[in-house]
Amino acid sequence: MPTHPRIARNPDILSGKPAVAGTRIAVEFVLERLAAGWSEAEVLENYPQLSRDDVLACLAYARDLVEESAPAHAAE
Repeated sequence: MPTHPRIARNPDILSGKPAVAGTRIAVEFVLERLAAGWSEAEVLENYPQLSRDDVLACLAYARDLVEESAPAHAAE
C-alpha cells in the first residue's frame, strides 16, 4: 500500500488504529462522518484541527485499503 504521510499508526494512540497524524482522530471516524452524510465543510467546522488535505488523506487511505483487498482481475 502506498504511504500516507498524513496518516499515522501508533500502538499508544487509539490502540494503533490509523489516525490523522498529530491528532487522536481516527481515519475510521472521519469516514463514518462522511458516510453519515456530513459534508467536508461540516467535518472541518466541527473538527478545526483537521484540514481539507487531512480529509482527502482519509479518503485516499480508505481507497488504497479497498484496492489492496480486492482480488486481482482475471485476464480476459
